[in-house]
Amino acid sequence: MLISIILPVYNQADHIGAIVQEYEEALTKLPEPHELLLVVNNCRDRSLAVCQALAAQYPAVRVVHSEAGGWGLAVKLGLREATGDLLCYTNSARTSAPDLTLILLYATIYPQVVIKANRKIRDSWFRRLGSLLYNLQGRALFDLSYWDINGTPKVFPRQFEGLRQLTCDNDIIDLEFNVVCRQQQYPMLEVPIFSTRRHGGKSTTNLRSAFKLYWGAYQLWRRRRKMACKFE
Repeated sequence: MLISIILPVYNQADHIGAIVQEYEEALTKLPEPHELLLVVNNCRDRSLAVCQALAAQYPAVRVVHSEAGGWGLAVKLGLREATGDLLCYTNSARTSAPDLTLILLYATIYPQVVIKANRKIRDSWFRRLGSLLYNLQGRALFDLSYWDINGTPKVFPRQFEGLRQLTCDNDIIDLEFNVVCRQQQYPMLEVPIFSTRRHGGKSTTNLRSAFKLYWGAYQLWRRRRKMACKFE
């Protein structure tokens, strides 16, 4: 059973090498083989060159390059190129190797279940409050029972076709992921994660990005409501 791990890379030339080395050392201990897809998107630094060097160094690493940017777009490109039986994507800047391997071990034990992280600690009260409001909005609009909508890693089996047909190019893709799981009744297990260490780079979370998330969630709800009305 091959595991595909998708890592969107955005201006991470200074630390992506250390991340991949840490991941590769940990992933070799898993009982299943893996491939690591580095999706370099719209980078303005040497991320592409660094990732290509990593692919030459590690046989399990592949590089996908995109001139366009966006978290959701990078995830979709990685899912399209992945060949594994289990598909995983995660935020490499914030996911530690122990957390990644823990989530993947759950997925190998329960291969017919969606496994996702539920982060229990945030860096500041601002992030905690923003996350709470966003999760409450997701519950209100889409009747979700899950917490930490944006929590990664997320892992699912290839045969869950709905999760390989996500449409959002931006950060709303994580909400769409949860909505599809709810509508398709894919079973989900949330694993608590307490790690808060950031490998590098600066967080882009601010009032503007928070508003874009809330507005994007509302727009996703409107689009899906219109689609539902067409088929009634």
